[in-house]
Amino acid sequence: MTPGGEGERTRVLVIGAGQAGLSVSWYLRRLGLEVGRDLVVLDRGPGTGGAWQHRWESLRLGAAHRVHDLPGMAGLGLGFDSADRSAPARDVVAEQYARYEAALGLDVRRPVEVTGVTGLGDGFSVRWAGRASSGVGSGAASATGSEAGSGPARGSLQAEVVVNATGTWGAPFVPWYPGRDTFRGRQLHTSDYRAASELEGLDVVVVGGGTSAIGFVLELDGIAASTTWVTRRPVDWLDQGELDVESAVAAVAAQDRAARTGQALPSIVSGTGVPRTRRFVSGIERGLLVERPMFTAVEPDGVRWADGTFAHADAIVWATGFRPELRHLAPLGLRSADGGVGVESGASTLDPRLFFAGYGPQASTIGANRAGRAIARQVVARLSESDAERRSRS
Repeated sequence: MTPGGEGERTRVLVIGAGQAGLSVSWYLRRLGLEVGRDLVVLDRGPGTGGAWQHRWESLRLGAAHRVHDLPGMAGLGLGFDSADRSAPARDVVAEQYARYEAALGLDVRRPVEVTGVTGLGDGFSVRWAGRASSGVGSGAASATGSEAGSGPARGSLQAEVVVNATGTWGAPFVPWYPGRDTFRGRQLHTSDYRAASELEGLDVVVVGGGTSAIGFVLELDGIAASTTWVTRRPVDWLDQGELDVESAVAAVAAQDRAARTGQALPSIVSGTGVPRTRRFVSGIERGLLVERPMFTAVEPDGVRWADGTFAHADAIVWATGFRPELRHLAPLGLRSADGGVGVESGASTLDPRLFFAGYGPQASTIGANRAGRAIARQVVARLSESDAERRSRS
C-alpha cells in the first residue's frame, strides 16, 4: 500500500511536528520504534518549525518566551542558545527543526491536516487531507509536491495509539464584543500579524495583555498613525526581567489541575504576570505602554468605552490568545461539560490509547521536553500490553 493511501496501518501516529510532537518522536525513536512501520508523523504546516514558521517577521529569539532546546539537540550540534538572534525567529527555528528531523529520520509527511479521528476496537481510524508529501526535513518545495512524490488529496490510516500534538496556533481566540462584525476596518489576530508595515499610517487598537500584544504596541510606534492599547485586566508587571520560578510553577499547576478535571485551560499570563524586560521598561518610560481598560463595544469606525469615550480605529489587532486545537478529535466525544478534555500525565482520562503532548502544563518548550519522555514510555507500555493481549488470544 502506498504510504498515505487508504488502509495504511502503523502502530503510533503523532499528529503535529512542533516542539511537542518532535519531543515525543525523539523518545519513541530512542525506544526502538521504526519510522513507517511503527511510527508516522503528520504535520499540517508547509515546512518545518511548527507554529514558529507562521510568526511575524520582526520577532527574534529572546524577544518572547525562551525557546528551549529539544531533547538530544546538543548531541546533534544544534541549540538555540548559540543561534542567530539577528535573524527572524521563524527562520531560525525552522532551520533547527529541519536538521533535527533529518537526524531522526522522521520522514514527516506535510502538509497534511487531520480532519477526523474515530475510535476502533483495536485503535483509531484517522482521516486526513493534503498532499502527504514526505521526505526527511521536507520544506516548502516538497510540500507542494513539486520535488517529491505526493499521495492522494485525501486518505486515512489506522493506528493503535495516537499522540495528539497539535498545539494551539490553529485555533485563535477572538472574544465577542457588541458590534464586532460591523467594524469597517481591518481585524487581525496574532496568527494573522506579519509586519507593522502592513498597518502603516493607520489608527490601530491592540487588544491583549500578554507579551505578543506588548510587542505589537512597541513595533507599531512611529509606523501607525496612533496606537491604543486595551487589556481586559490591568497588566501585572513583574519587578524582575525574567519570569520567576514560583509564578511559573503556580501557573503550570493551575493548568494541570484544569487538564486533570477536564476544565477549560486558564490563561498562562494571568497566572505569571509580565516580566519587565529592558525593552518593555523602555516602552514604559517613553509612555508607549499605557494600557486602557477594555472597551464595551465596537463601532464601524472605532471602539467605545462604557463612559462614552471613543477611539477611532482603522484596524484592530486581537492579541487575545489561542485555544487547544482539538476539532479533529470531536468524533471521540472527549469534551467535558466545562469545555475541556481530561488529561492526566499526558494521557486521556477516557481512552488510554490517546495521548496529548503539549497540552496544558506541557505547552512550553521545556514542558514539552519533559512530557515527551513520559508520554513515549507510556506509549511503548501500551503497545506491549496490546502485544500481550494478542498473544493471549492466539
